[in-house]
Formats: sequence, structure tokens, C-alpha cells
Amino acid sequence: MPIRKPPVWLGLLAAALSVTLATLAIYPLKSLAVPATLSVVYLPAVLVIAAYWGLTLGLLTAFVSAAAFNFFHLPPLGKFTIADSRNWVALAAFILVAVVVSTMAELARGRAAEAERRRREADLAATLGRELLAGERTQDALRATARRLAEGLSLPSASLELGKVAGNERHLAVPLAGADGETIATLLIPRDIPGDTVERVRTQVAPALAALVAVALHRDAVQAEAVETAALRRSDDLKTALLRAVSHDLRTPLTAIVTAGHALGSSSLTGEEREQMSTAVVEEGERLSTLIDKLFDLSRLQAGRLEPRRESVSVEEVLLAAEDGLPAAAGHVQLTVDPATPALMADAAQLERAFANLIENALRYSAAQPVRVSVRQLGTRVVVRVTDRGPGIPERDRERVFEPFYRGSSAGRSPGSGLGLAIAKGFVEANGGTIAVESLPGQGTSLVVSFPVGDTGSPAGDGAVVPA
Repeated sequence: MPIRKPPVWLGLLAAALSVTLATLAIYPLKSLAVPATLSVVYLPAVLVIAAYWGLTLGLLTAFVSAAAFNFFHLPPLGKFTIADSRNWVALAAFILVAVVVSTMAELARGRAAEAERRRREADLAATLGRELLAGERTQDALRATARRLAEGLSLPSASLELGKVAGNERHLAVPLAGADGETIATLLIPRDIPGDTVERVRTQVAPALAALVAVALHRDAVQAEAVETAALRRSDDLKTALLRAVSHDLRTPLTAIVTAGHALGSSSLTGEEREQMSTAVVEEGERLSTLIDKLFDLSRLQAGRLEPRRESVSVEEVLLAAEDGLPAAAGHVQLTVDPATPALMADAAQLERAFANLIENALRYSAAQPVRVSVRQLGTRVVVRVTDRGPGIPERDRERVFEPFYRGSSAGRSPGSGLGLAIAKGFVEANGGTIAVESLPGQGTSLVVSFPVGDTGSPAGDGAVVPA
């Protein structure tokens, strides 16, 4: 935005006032100096007028000052004539000095205006850079950038579009070229703006804006490549972890089943031993089936193919069903449900599997101590807390406990595939909830699940402690 001169009428008024004051100020000074040398009293007024209103008004002030000095202070007084030729020299010197002073003031004003314009352009470029580069995607930042540009240039409107866009009867298209000369974006500005503003946009704003857009697009490309690289690396990690799970967690029950199967063919087995072998085959088969189910759940979650079927769900009923599906939970789970807890709008089957995984995980580390499960409403959310009394999770492991196949340092030799918490997190988030871990080493771990309250509000339990 250029520096605007004050109104011309104000300059004329200031010139008239300053010349009048300078003329009056010379009268008391005549006793101190020769009148012909007192013309310098007018120079400050000439300088101020030229600095604020430009060269034309400065020169006008200089000539008016010379006329006033001649009329009121050079003999013969009251006339525009000069009796002494030496006064002509003094008057000519004054006019010359006034012209020089006016010219210098105009140059200084012009340089100040140019410096201010460049400062504003630099500020505008910095603002546009923040708008374009602070967001995650260039496409999302274009509207805010165009708005800032319109404000900085005092335009009625402006818009930025990626690629080459043609202008129309209302908008002028200013192409923004990349380093290779190809148009990477187009700036659309109103056609009815002044010509000097259009020229400024073309020659000064557009090149800087094109460079910023090019950097932002390059940033997008680098981020996309980084995301793709991270996804590939993550995929490789998952494949490696899956191979490890297959080689260990799948091989262990398979080995037990094969061994028991061979033993069952022996004629030397007693009836009791045969029954034990049969039980081992069934248990290891169920263990293998559970692991395969978890692998399928994980793959469907990661593929986004497990859309929840939402309905009114009693949290207590879901937890009881999850507990019933875990034979190891019998007598080792204490369930407490606040009677004021409302129902949730969620997929009951998915929540059951999520809570079953959380309870199973807690039982694994509870050291034969009961697992406590509590449910209550806090504000606008229903919170389910599953707490064990195990060794706790070190702080370095807490950020990764929900990663597939990850088993922290506190897992030790305890059985498990490292899939339960990852699957639970996937099912909880698919139903609009969140899950977090709270733990203190040596004092146990709490897995905290939170859901927004649904539209229905029927009670979810009677508040009693249910030993299972």
C-alpha cells in the first residue's frame, strides 16, 4: 500500500499559514541582522511543504515566500520592485536555495515512500509464506493466502487457483510460473483496479508469490513421498512381525497338536493319558483359532472394512458377554457399573471383542489378582476403566502398546501375540471412542476407554459389584 499524500487543500492552507508566520517572524529579527539575509526564515516552511506535499507545492511555496519577502521586507516596501541591486542577488539566491531544498525534500519523500512500499511488500511476502507453508496442504491454504493478498494490496477481492486458469470479463488472470517456466498457479484479480496496481502485481508480487507456491507444492510432494515411504516401511515392519508371529505363535499350538495327534495313535496310552492328549488338542486348536481370528480382525481394521452397525448398546451387557467368552476370567473379574450410565450408540459385537481383549490382557499381567472393571459417566462421555495389579508398563513402552505385534519389556515370557490391544484400539476408535493407558511401575495398569454419550439414555446397570 503506497504512502498517501495529505490533501492538496491542506497543503495550500499550510503553505499560506507558514509563509504568513515567517513573514511576521522577520520583523523582530530586523534589529539583529540585515533584512536581505533574513530570507532563510522561509526555508523551513518550504522544506516541510515539499516533504509532505511534493515538489510542485514546495516550489509554489518558495515563489510565494520570495514574493512576500520582496513585498514586505525589501525596499521599496509594499511594492514588488527592488531598489537595491544587491537585494536582487539575495532574492535570487533564496529562490535557488528554495528550489534545491524542495527538490531534495521531494527526493527524500520519494525514497521514504519507496522504502515503505518495499517494507510492506516484504511483510506481505512473509505473511503469504506463512499462510502457504504453515498448512498441511497447499490446496487448503490458497483461499487464506488470496485473502491476505487482497488485504495487503487493498484489492476488493483476489483468488488463487492451482494450474492455468483463464480470466473473464470480471477478473484478470495473472499466471504464476515455476522454475521451468510452466504455469503452476493463477492469481485472479479484479479488472477494474488501477493500472499501476496491476503492473505492480505483475512485476513484483507475482514472481514472489510464484516462488512461494512452488516451494509449497514441492513441500507437498516431499510430504507425500515421506508418507508413502513411511507406509511402505510400516508395511515391511508388519510383514516381518507377522512372519515372526507365524513362526512362533502359530507354530507353538501346531506343534502341540501334531505331537498330541501322534501320541494318540499309540496303543500304550492309558485312558486318562488319552483324555489329556485330547484336551490338549482342543485347547491348542482353540488357541490357534483365536490367533487366526485376531489376524483377520487386524487385517480388516487396517483395510477399513469393519464398519460398525450402530444400535443402542448396554455397556454392562457387553462387558458381561466379553467376560463370559473368556474361561480364564471366571472368578477373577470385578465389574462395577454406575446405574446412571446411559447406553451407547455402537456395534455391540465389536465392543465385546474389544473389551474381551482388554480383560484378557489385564488377566495375563494381574498375577492371579482380580481385574477391576468400572463404568461410569463423566460429563458427556462414558468411561470404562480396566485395571490390573501387575508390574505396570514402563514409560518408554506406553506410546507403543497399541501397535500390532509389539510386546513391551514388562511382557517377559508371558504368552501373547501382541495383537489384542491393537485390535481393541481399532474397534474402539471405529465406534467413535478413544483409548489410553495409565500405569505406574509396580502398581498396575489401567486401560481407559471413553465414548461420547449417544442419543439414548437408558441405564446400563444396577451398580452392584459382580464377581465373575
